[in-house]
Amino acid sequence: MADEPLVLGIETSCDETGVGIVRGHTLLADAVASSVDTHARFGGVVPEIASRAHLEAMVPTIERALKEAGIAASDLDGIAVTAGPGLAGALLVGVSAAKAYAYALGKPLYGVNHLASHICVDQLEHGALPEPTMALLVSGGHSSLLLAPDITSDVRPLGSTIDDAAGEAFDKVARVLNLGFPGGPVIDKYAREGDPDAIAFPRGLTGPRDAPYDFSFSGLKTAVARWIEAKRNAGEDVPVAHVAASFQEAVTDVLTRKAVRACRDEGVDHLMIGGGVAANSRLRAMAEERCAAAGITLRVPRPKLCTDNGAMVAALGAEMVARNRATSAWDLPADSSLPVTEPHVPDPSAVAPAPGDSDSHDHSHSHSHDHNHDHIHELSRKNLYT
Repeated sequence: MADEPLVLGIETSCDETGVGIVRGHTLLADAVASSVDTHARFGGVVPEIASRAHLEAMVPTIERALKEAGIAASDLDGIAVTAGPGLAGALLVGVSAAKAYAYALGKPLYGVNHLASHICVDQLEHGALPEPTMALLVSGGHSSLLLAPDITSDVRPLGSTIDDAAGEAFDKVARVLNLGFPGGPVIDKYAREGDPDAIAFPRGLTGPRDAPYDFSFSGLKTAVARWIEAKRNAGEDVPVAHVAASFQEAVTDVLTRKAVRACRDEGVDHLMIGGGVAANSRLRAMAEERCAAAGITLRVPRPKLCTDNGAMVAALGAEMVARNRATSAWDLPADSSLPVTEPHVPDPSAVAPAPGDSDSHDHSHSHSHDHNHDHIHELSRKNLYT
């Protein structure tokens, strides 16, 4: 274990400042400072408030993680940070902090992808990922089916949401029901007391001519809102528990149905579920039932590792170190639209592996995504370090 990479990970893509420390596949520390209570009064995340909260929480959270892990910062083998996707201002705080610590400590820097990190975190729970891995990622910003032959260099999108993500739909339905923010946990709570078959809400993109792996929850959200509005206009009480259970059933039915189909079509016998919505109790239960029936092994991290956290970033960073992936440049940008096909952002000047190298399947030198577009407050290496 002492020979495995010791990496600190920083996550600031949205409203939680996460700092994790991982040695290989072993989690040593997972410190989180959340600003969700501040955003609750607005019914959603306010980017400017999130950025300020990250700025204030960063150093104390890093110090707390180091203390929890029982190590000194100088012991680290590398520092990983979420470079995207996410809120631009929030990402910038994390990327800037990672650069500062890496430069001051003389440690390598790895800018990694938020979505790939959500997949890699499962290594801390269930050991090394099978290759390939099929992953269903569901959160407030993403609903995606991904095939990952190599989590450090080869992640392929099979399907994604064409409108509202699953977590976003949970938040909006909770708002219509006056249940507060965030919507996921409270919908899950009320659904346990309701009948999932009480109301026949629609299942989006499940027709024979629809895209087999894409998701759509906007129509479902609208159907729920109209059903509630009709009840209120008629002067009737809204059965909150039944609405919550029926809505949740519609979401989890579509998610698990498409994920199992993708596994069958691609010949993959493992399914990993991650992202904040993976903490939903009904999604976990339905996925377990359907995977068992299809002969698919289900991997779902514990709820705390499903939501945004620094441990997932550290896990992917440790894998980058272990596989000798190229480090990131000092002018690493915060890229709010970083595609999942780029698990990490290598230094473009890094030398590609020689033919026959054990890591020659690294595609980091041939990314087609343009990182030269304008980034707010981006600083060049020259004016930042000289």
